[in-house]
Amino acid sequence: MPQSPNNRPLRLRLPLLLVPGLTAVCLAAAALGGAPAPVRISEAAIPNEPGEESPGGSATTRDSIDTREAFSHFSHGIGLEGEAKFKVGNAIFRKLWVSAPSSTTSSDGLGPLYNSRSCQSCHLKDGRGRPPAANFPADTAESMFLRLSIPPQNDEHRRLLAERHVNTINEPTYGEQLQNIAIQGLDNEGHMHIDYKEEPLALGDGTVVSLRRPTYSIEGLKYGPLHPDTMLSPRVAPPMIGVGLLEAIPEADIRTRADAGDKDKDGISGRTNEVWSAEHNKVALGRFGWKAGKPSVREQAAGAFAGDMGLSTPLVPNPSGDCTAAQPACLNAPNGNTERDGGLEVGAKLFDHVVFYSQNLAVPPRRNFNDPAVNRGKTLFYALRCQSCHTPSFTTGKVEGQPHLSKQKIWPYTDLLLHDMGEGLADNRPEGMADGREWRTAPLWGLGLTRLVSGHTQFLHDGRARSIEEAILWHAGEAKSARDGYAALSKADREALIKFVESL
Repeated sequence: MPQSPNNRPLRLRLPLLLVPGLTAVCLAAAALGGAPAPVRISEAAIPNEPGEESPGGSATTRDSIDTREAFSHFSHGIGLEGEAKFKVGNAIFRKLWVSAPSSTTSSDGLGPLYNSRSCQSCHLKDGRGRPPAANFPADTAESMFLRLSIPPQNDEHRRLLAERHVNTINEPTYGEQLQNIAIQGLDNEGHMHIDYKEEPLALGDGTVVSLRRPTYSIEGLKYGPLHPDTMLSPRVAPPMIGVGLLEAIPEADIRTRADAGDKDKDGISGRTNEVWSAEHNKVALGRFGWKAGKPSVREQAAGAFAGDMGLSTPLVPNPSGDCTAAQPACLNAPNGNTERDGGLEVGAKLFDHVVFYSQNLAVPPRRNFNDPAVNRGKTLFYALRCQSCHTPSFTTGKVEGQPHLSKQKIWPYTDLLLHDMGEGLADNRPEGMADGREWRTAPLWGLGLTRLVSGHTQFLHDGRARSIEEAILWHAGEAKSARDGYAALSKADREALIKFVESL
């Protein structure tokens, strides 16, 4: 039986659906690979609330969302000064960095080891990254990378982890993540290899869906062998929309939804990740990243500059990025630190503009808001208790200097908490307080625009799911009952639920 984070068996029974307006029904449990029994749910709809059509509150964009730029608009109400700052941040976000030394002003210092030359290369059109194809060339995995770490090896490692000063212990030779590109004259570290195995899954009406199970390895290591206990975790770059609004949710409102011991006995036991804030020099609530490993947009951005591009910022001033002591040529390579930028490659002013830009990438409005099929899908979403983790709404607090993000009722469909998602999705790599089976609930807003914006429909932390349906069917652990309930629906009801998710 799946275990909770405290190793107590989770009650993964399928509960009575006590949704207002619905007839209470009991769903039959179904194991992954088994055919669930049909589900009958009444036609009573979950009513829409005022404001749902604008998921980002009054900051929701009013601009067109019919092009690939749908995720690249600034928050409504940002003002002329904010618009100007946003546009400068946008230019830096899209900038292609080069190696040092260079005559290019404020654009050198890339690497020496890196995964991408620009933020935009990972976050495709400010949206979701994608996994490379199987058997891809070594230097093409720009918007997905492998995180590396090892179990604690000594008392100092254990102390750092216990005091939350670090989330992981880096692999001693290759650091926190594998860099598959290097500046001229240096070797890259190696490249990720992915093998997929197709696994058929029968749904309740006889439909067979094929899920692809990935296996990850590293080929062409240039700096010697990995530590024998190295843990790998693939990460696709997440979409950028609405992160300033998520950052503005009061901490107490997130914490109040946590139920680490499952005290209410509903099988859902969301937990917070408590991580170190370099900005405030203390432990803080984790909100960002696939395992909620970063507490703020600033720290998430600084980590990406350092790990993905090898660029120094005010929060991570190391110009060598993720280079380790086992890579002396990397540590001694020229860097782009300049007096003009405060001894950094990305100076404080440039960095602040990128953070502001990231905080103000606007959420698009709902699509097909009054479509009967979408409303039917909403009823099913609630009936299956998907909202237990994908919390529909919050109200933001006060954001200093950004009133357009303040006091907004938003509809992100996430609780920002960690949940056990089962063995199938486990990376078996702890990060902070997150164990190897836990992931932060991903926001659902904008999901239906992924194909338009990013050019694909590959979901979950490693892009294994080729559709929203496949993503749902990979859910297990605390989400097993919802997954089984979805698998037991008729084809028409499954399509309606997906239409609802695509409308968010």
